[in-house]
Amino acid sequence: MNWFSSLFIKEEKEIIDPMKKFLIVGLGNIGADYVNTRHNIGFKVLDHLAKKESLSFQTAKLGDVAEYKIKGRTLILLKPNTYMNLSGKAVHYWMEKEKIAKENILVITDDLNLAFGTIRIKSKGSDGGHNGLKNTQLLLNTTEYPRFRFGISDDFKKGRQVDYVLGEWDEEEKAKLPERLDKAVEIINSFALAGLNNTMNEFNGK
Repeated sequence: MNWFSSLFIKEEKEIIDPMKKFLIVGLGNIGADYVNTRHNIGFKVLDHLAKKESLSFQTAKLGDVAEYKIKGRTLILLKPNTYMNLSGKAVHYWMEKEKIAKENILVITDDLNLAFGTIRIKSKGSDGGHNGLKNTQLLLNTTEYPRFRFGISDDFKKGRQVDYVLGEWDEEEKAKLPERLDKAVEIINSFALAGLNNTMNEFNGK
């Protein structure tokens, strides 16, 4: 049995409790040109978690996928390969395939309306003009799914929003990113272990 065919079932055939199974989605764009851009913070968070836990992503349908186990929970980490505007296609596919309830999904995305590194976790909400969230809302047919917004600030001149979002972090931001990424990993663990409400109370605004 290869890695993919046994991806979400233990070799001893133990069935995973659906309530202990989570889909953690980091939004971003594929390709070398986008790796270090602000818009790719979702990918960066999952890559940071994978590095800390010695996980490997494998290319599967509609994205790169890794499995992360923590204290009886199984977290499926997903980096969609659909490009940002079609992110919902990958989210919907993996949610349906693995029978994961929408309350056990956490979508990680950048947010221009928050200062750099500011964290805001919500149980629902509008897309806020973010194309990845807009497509996810469309494909899931709901705005009621957890999302983790990572502030990238709005420090750009009028008419330069696209350049800013698709631009790379400045030196000050690069220096602060490691601590913020560590915090993001804490949030993912808390979401799976302590639940959404406790995670919001503990981390929002920090």
